[in-house]
Amino acid sequence: MRTVSVIGAGASGMMAAISAASSGASVTLLEHKDRAGKKILSTGNGRCNFTNIQQEPICYHSENPLFPWGIVEKFNARDAISFFLQLGVYSKNRNGYIYPNSDQASAVLDALRMELRRLNVNLCTGVHCREILPGKKGFRIRTDKETYRADRVILCAGSKAAPSSGSDGSGYDLAKTLGHRIIPVLPALVQLRCDGSFFKQIAGVRANGTVSVFADGECLARDTGEIQLTNYGISGIPVFQVSRYVSRALYEKKEVEAVLDFMPDFTDKQMLAFLKARAAARPDKTGEYFLIGLFHKKLSDLWIRLSGIRRDSRAGDLSDTELVSLCSQIKNFRVTVTGTNSFDQAQVCCGGIDTSEVNPETLESLYIPGLYFAGEILDVDGMCGGYNLQWAWASGRIAGECAAVEK
Repeated sequence: MRTVSVIGAGASGMMAAISAASSGASVTLLEHKDRAGKKILSTGNGRCNFTNIQQEPICYHSENPLFPWGIVEKFNARDAISFFLQLGVYSKNRNGYIYPNSDQASAVLDALRMELRRLNVNLCTGVHCREILPGKKGFRIRTDKETYRADRVILCAGSKAAPSSGSDGSGYDLAKTLGHRIIPVLPALVQLRCDGSFFKQIAGVRANGTVSVFADGECLARDTGEIQLTNYGISGIPVFQVSRYVSRALYEKKEVEAVLDFMPDFTDKQMLAFLKARAAARPDKTGEYFLIGLFHKKLSDLWIRLSGIRRDSRAGDLSDTELVSLCSQIKNFRVTVTGTNSFDQAQVCCGGIDTSEVNPETLESLYIPGLYFAGEILDVDGMCGGYNLQWAWASGRIAGECAAVEK
């Protein structure tokens, strides 16, 4: 019987262990935290959005853009839903976002743990892997407690995002020691820090809008949804979706700007016409209350001030210049991005093991026969909405199956 050791008991590691054991291998799963799958508990705000029905290649990012989709196609969202149903996790669909019917991330984690036990996977927690040593007869894995031997090794040690859950970046050092290149690892699906003392004034406001990010004047990405304004900058799902591009641009020392459009359904021309009609309809309304009922008062107060409009000005007396300036604040609110929040706040990372050095069919190292990779340790990151867990399930499934198969 082939022996397989899996390093890292996160989502991809547990799936890899289950997959290898289901394919007939004797599996040992090594985890340096005190229990497996801690990060799963925080996904989907504790409800675990474990995949998404809407799947396209653009949902996944990599320096090698075709790489992740080739794996996801082998084990897609419907496969993931079916897999968890077999484990007892009945799911529900919220506009394509798939959750366990119980709305508990613990249900997904408990189902995976039970399957590990059913398949007699040897789960060893509190074990820190120091070195992977390939040899003529398989591998030796040197840890802080003992040395493990295996015919095959699957490295699923995660990224550097949310290190308190176990993703401390130690897997990158193991991969580098074995000759693999690491594409710079940066926070992704993370909040953006911006310049501007006014952010303290509007902290806590949530508003629908579009976020566009520019580096040295070039638009990198944009997304629409609920923007959250904080005392240090901007957050919310649309901000998370574009943050990977910001991380990379800042790493490359580029000037980064975010442009916020708080009325994305209107063109600039339509917005200006709307403001003029609003002023004509209630000419006696003062500047202080001109936008009340349209936007949050904290935002309205900021835009009125930045447009140079006096709070006691009559709406009917507003000049075209003032209305154009106000329109610009609403439709093209520009802020300089100075950084992202740290790995502690990031949901995932961009960067990781260069996928050009990995077999795109099996996830086996092109340098070290018998060494496989899965999950976030690879240079693959998905959009917010269940895509990163789908990548974990798909890559873990393929790596586990391929590692267990006799050659």
